[in-house]
Amino acid sequence: MSTQKRALIVVTSHAQLGDTGKPTGYYLPEVAHPYAALVARGIEVDIASIAGGAAPLDPSSLQLNDPVNKQFWETPATRAKLEHTQPLSQLDPGRYQAVLFAGGHGTMWDFPSSADVQRIAAAIYEAGGVVAAVCHGPAALVNVKLPSGKYLVAGRQVAAFSDAEEEAAGLTKVMPFLLQSTLEQRGARYSKAALWQAHVQVDGRLVTGQNPASAAGVGAAVATLLTKG
Repeated sequence: MSTQKRALIVVTSHAQLGDTGKPTGYYLPEVAHPYAALVARGIEVDIASIAGGAAPLDPSSLQLNDPVNKQFWETPATRAKLEHTQPLSQLDPGRYQAVLFAGGHGTMWDFPSSADVQRIAAAIYEAGGVVAAVCHGPAALVNVKLPSGKYLVAGRQVAAFSDAEEEAAGLTKVMPFLLQSTLEQRGARYSKAALWQAHVQVDGRLVTGQNPASAAGVGAAVATLLTKG
């Protein structure tokens, strides 16, 4: 039996930014940077989305001046993982020791209501695995409950895209809800850094990051948890 650890990165399938007519989707650095951090530590990484198939890219995130993004995007094998994502509904959480929910504004529409997001996250956590999310990715966590009926984030240190950052982005009224406020309503002990500054929270096997600048740190923290000992 293989002892290699395996992680799952989940991206959004939602491509419309509310009623603005503008495109959205997953945010490339929040996939590329955690992916790079995980594979550098010998961890195998699969990529899934809510609907499967080609995942929508937030065009503003195609930042190829960043060498990590550039390598991911221009390497056929990794690019194909985003163009042919596995449907989350078809995945067995027992295959993975970690799940990481990447951000992008699209997550705000399809992550919270997904029964598969809730199933995968709760199962991996209950099996002793790591649950992670970055930026808007913690939208995946707002409705995840453990078998006890308690929210996964309740009483836990959590970071996520702040309400202040949403306001600075001019999207407070576009979003279906505010992520920081909703996590706090679920009982999370939310913390943040200044606007756009890296901030990663590790609370046991729950790892969260505030914004795109936090993506590499989230990936590194997950890799450390999976490889320690």
